[in-house]
Amino acid sequence: MAHERIEVDLPLAKVYELLCNPVHFPKFLHRIDKVDKVNSQTFNYITTIGGEEFQWTTNIIDNLRNTRFAWITINGNLNQTGTIRFTPLSNGEKTRVDFSLDYRTFFGEADVDLASFIEDLPSQLIKDLQKFKHLAETDTFKDEETESVNAETEVTA
Repeated sequence: MAHERIEVDLPLAKVYELLCNPVHFPKFLHRIDKVDKVNSQTFNYITTIGGEEFQWTTNIIDNLRNTRFAWITINGNLNQTGTIRFTPLSNGEKTRVDFSLDYRTFFGEADVDLASFIEDLPSQLIKDLQKFKHLAETDTFKDEETESVNAETEVTA
């Protein structure tokens, strides 16, 4: 399990808006390839670890606007749980984000690549939150989506 904290120089409502939709997670969570929305509470995740594709489905279990956002895995071949807490700072000009993320296997001991993926989670989460902070504060969070769509279009053209 990893728990990291970062301060973002944006108002809480803006930070919450950027983080409360798991579809946006691949923009800054380096090790998540894709997240698709199934419905308002359910999301499918895909990533590749050591050449093997992992897919799992999560449900949002807590969505207290501008306060807390949490999810759990309901099926798949990788178990992920997460919680994001939001705290206003500096009279609402900044936001502290507390991000907890955990991965576990559903099927016993992890192979070497998956074990490394899980063990490296704390150091990777620090980098991921720094990327989120950069994208959010430079107002390029939305641009990240456009760039990835353009890249996919160029590859298929």
